[in-house]
Amino acid sequence: MHQFQPGRLLRLLMVLCLSLAIAMRPAEAQSILRDAETEAFFKEIATPLIAAAGLDPQNVDIILIGDPEINAFVAGGQVVYINSGLITAADNANQVQGVIAHELGHIAGGHAIRMDEGAKPATGITLLSLLLGAAAMAAGGGEAGMGIIAAGQQAAMGKFLAFSRNQEASADAAGVSYLRKAGISGQGMLTFFGKLRKEEYRLSSSYEDTDPYAQTHPMSADREATLEADLKASPAWNAKTDPAVEARFQRVKAKLMGFVQDPDVTLREYPPSDRSIPATYARAYAYHRAAYPEKANAEADALVAAAPHDPYFLELKGQILLEGGKPREAIPALREAVARSNNQPLISALLGHALISTEDPSYFEEARKVLRIAVERDNQNPDAWYQLGIIYDREGDHARASLATAERYNLIGQPQLALGPAEMAEQSLPKGSPDWLRAQDIAMVSKTAVQEKKKRK
Repeated sequence: MHQFQPGRLLRLLMVLCLSLAIAMRPAEAQSILRDAETEAFFKEIATPLIAAAGLDPQNVDIILIGDPEINAFVAGGQVVYINSGLITAADNANQVQGVIAHELGHIAGGHAIRMDEGAKPATGITLLSLLLGAAAMAAGGGEAGMGIIAAGQQAAMGKFLAFSRNQEASADAAGVSYLRKAGISGQGMLTFFGKLRKEEYRLSSSYEDTDPYAQTHPMSADREATLEADLKASPAWNAKTDPAVEARFQRVKAKLMGFVQDPDVTLREYPPSDRSIPATYARAYAYHRAAYPEKANAEADALVAAAPHDPYFLELKGQILLEGGKPREAIPALREAVARSNNQPLISALLGHALISTEDPSYFEEARKVLRIAVERDNQNPDAWYQLGIIYDREGDHARASLATAERYNLIGQPQLALGPAEMAEQSLPKGSPDWLRAQDIAMVSKTAVQEKKKRK
């Protein structure tokens, strides 16, 4: 006989409800990888697809996540998140475009906003089963009550998964239409599904026994079969990717592999005998990560020799020198990189860092100007705010140094650390000025976040 314990049952119900909520929540980013060249490439290949989806390219962001899983997702707003593992697994730019087209289907379809449409019926089933199970347990039928709860949770999850699969199928169809409208071949979308199918085989010990109704996505083989005819019927099926675009993809993929992979793995895939631009790029990052500055410098020099005014090669050269403890030597390369990239904010922030790291006051005015431009054009870079805070502090502008510190902590999600500097800046800055208003905003948001955190505890 099972004794009915209200406290124990309550804890069980909370765990079950929480497990369903977690299953319905989209994956959260582990870390965002910022790179000027990669972001420019994403913008280039995504812009025609974004326009085909009826969205404004200025309002849609493609963000790279440091995660080895082959995945991409949307989680609200007009943002497509792409895992680094997907880029390193892709064979060509067209495959990445196929993925982006699919994710834009989620955005245009408002799928993240409509998540409640799938969650509400599932939650209703869960709550009903919890009530019935609790009643059975209260009456002494402990095993029967647990069985009711388990069956209810399974039914609720099945209901939600069916909703999720329908959304995925809708996004697939939308992606096909965007590729057609943009005049981009769907071969990449189809071949990438083939790659995912092989991954499903690899990860499953018994692929044939996998229950397709227990998945969040339709099975890749089914998606291929469903979309193949429509993709091949497009006038753009045989359209070729611009060779210059494909070359840029191979560069981006190689540098990413050099950055995220173990250096030994990168050097096996891009041996020193391979003198191509992508291979040289990958080795430069691999050697830099492995703390071989001479070898990293030699690879960077080879890149600059091949294209003396390429801003991204110059950026890499400057980064290696700066992070190798030679900030003064890094400045010329970074100055040219900034000029050649039209003041690209990430590169500008790196130049500001180098100028400050010299500890030479004669560079401080240039550093302040460069960093101000960087944060005005991209205020989502915590490192730029950190460097700007340093320069303000050294110039004696402690109010704006506090504001820059508050901006940085606000961006990295630490409201408890942002609150103090924001309040200090608010007290010291001219009342009603733009900086004062910004300090006030950060203080209000941070205070609310801190109070909510205390309530949860």
